[in-house]
Amino acid sequence: MERLKTIYSLLHSHFHPQHWWPVTAEGKLHPEYSGGPKNEKQQLEVCFGAILTQNTSWKNVEKAIVELNKHNLINIKKIIKNEKLAQIIKSSGYHNQKAKKLKNFCNFLLKNYDGSLKNLFNNNIEKLRNELLSINGIGPETADSIILYAAKKPIFVIDAYTKRVMNRIGFKEQTYEELQRLFMQSLPNSERLFNECHALLVELGKNICKKEPLCKKCPVNTDCRYYRNSGE
Repeated sequence: MERLKTIYSLLHSHFHPQHWWPVTAEGKLHPEYSGGPKNEKQQLEVCFGAILTQNTSWKNVEKAIVELNKHNLINIKKIIKNEKLAQIIKSSGYHNQKAKKLKNFCNFLLKNYDGSLKNLFNNNIEKLRNELLSINGIGPETADSIILYAAKKPIFVIDAYTKRVMNRIGFKEQTYEELQRLFMQSLPNSERLFNECHALLVELGKNICKKEPLCKKCPVNTDCRYYRNSGE
């Protein structure tokens, strides 16, 4: 659909490349936007981040990842054994639940893939997604974030920002599956494009298309039903 391609182009021109997902460079503690993971440790950090970002802001997740880095816990076996994990990731919210989810993910990897993300990521997208969804605590958004940003395979992530933006613009699709299908059928099947498009929609939803939207600042307001109907 040309409309989505136009929206992507306008967002890209306005916000510029986002370089998702932020990862921590060797010898540092803070994740940085540098174009995603370059090695298996950074891939694991992205997986942890995808789990930790459930129901919270990235700012809170970043604090938790810094703490994980301080304790040298971007490591499957160390996560499983650590008894103070919930306190270490407290800033991410729901820390007791998320500690269990991290351990569930690591136990799954250890049991089924000898602790190797590479082995897990060698699966095709459908098998990989089914494997991730079988882990207690991982739903569609988290699974797809891991596939797109850690495994670097082409699948489109739908989050709350994307749903809000698409609904306001005037697309009829509502469910996760409908919206995901819309993007994947309308845009070229490219991991880099899906990555960038999702990141740009998050930027729009976070800073302009907020609960109380700043419509006059929006780069896609000329194609937005909500803006037209607001009478501004």
